[in-house]
Amino acid sequence: MLIGEALAAHGLIVRGGLNFGRDEHAPPGPSGRAARAVVLVGQAGASAWPYFRAWRDSQPVDLRDPLDTWSREVIGGVAAQFGARAVSPSDRPFVPFQQWAMRAEGLRPSPLGILMHPRYGLWHAYRGALLFDTEIDIATGGEGVHLCDACVDKPCLKSCPVGAYSGTGFDYAGCRSHLHAGAGEHCMSVGCLDRRACPHGAAYRYPPDMQVFHMKAFAA
Repeated sequence: MLIGEALAAHGLIVRGGLNFGRDEHAPPGPSGRAARAVVLVGQAGASAWPYFRAWRDSQPVDLRDPLDTWSREVIGGVAAQFGARAVSPSDRPFVPFQQWAMRAEGLRPSPLGILMHPRYGLWHAYRGALLFDTEIDIATGGEGVHLCDACVDKPCLKSCPVGAYSGTGFDYAGCRSHLHAGAGEHCMSVGCLDRRACPHGAAYRYPPDMQVFHMKAFAA
């Protein structure tokens, strides 16, 4: 069985990969020595959502960080099948997932910080990665068209009711304060308005219950 086939059983996909340079500081692979390669694992749109929801229904109601827990369980199982070490974006110490993703897929950040994908827009995610002791045969993405460069109006910076996103960064405290107030009920019920304002990747937009899940997790 190929890695992609094993991940597809859970709605996940290979998001690219790369081989580390000999002089590059890489995290430990399965042997404990510096890894030689990494394969990124993630989702396109809501591909993994039904699988996560089915798993979540069988778990305790008060389970903390359920999506991270599910991702670690699934990707850890795939890692065991293929002799890899699994890592998560929330693991400490942090590993540079976004830098790996930009190298592997040739992506660049949007004004919201989320990497802009030429097909999925802002509606995709990285759920983990597989580290290997040996190099892998995988093509890295070249520098492609960055959709944000051609976007003049930047609706993603104009739809938030409290202007949380701007050219200078993200007002984390301002966003959370708004969500915790009565005025933030609309955002909590439909998802981030700035993210929804982006016209790209509309076919991959997360369904309402998935957006509500992420908003609740952010506001908690």
